[in-house]
Amino acid sequence: MVFGGFFQYLNRKIIAPSMSLAASDDIFLSTSLASYLDKKLLVLLRDGRKLLGLLRSFDQFANVILEGACERAIVGDIYCDIPLGLYVIRGENVVLIGELDLDREELPPHMTQVSEEEIKRAQKVEKDASDLKGTMRKRMEFLDFD
Repeated sequence: MVFGGFFQYLNRKIIAPSMSLAASDDIFLSTSLASYLDKKLLVLLRDGRKLLGLLRSFDQFANVILEGACERAIVGDIYCDIPLGLYVIRGENVVLIGELDLDREELPPHMTQVSEEEIKRAQKVEKDASDLKGTMRKRMEFLDFD
């Protein structure tokens, strides 16, 4: 099955860019992701977002397709899983991919699930506090106490 011309469900031999063709017989880069096919994964993105979903397909550039994806937003001790549906992630944005253990609880017991509106408000408050801290730091640098 091919999705968008790139993504395939089959295990193919992929040559690492830094490897020569002679050494490619022993290297199967795709097998590391192939073992995660149809399993629930956590994908950490470069911008800090955390996505959860079933890995349905991938390619040699680590572009991945997640089915039933959701973004897990965490602020302090609260979290929310924001549904995204079928999600295509460009490989250059992927920092980490890991399988979730379905037998274990995903989050510590002190975490509380809230609605999407509540988490958005908490994210805004957190961003405003961070911006204020940056502004105060700039003002302190201006004073130059050295």
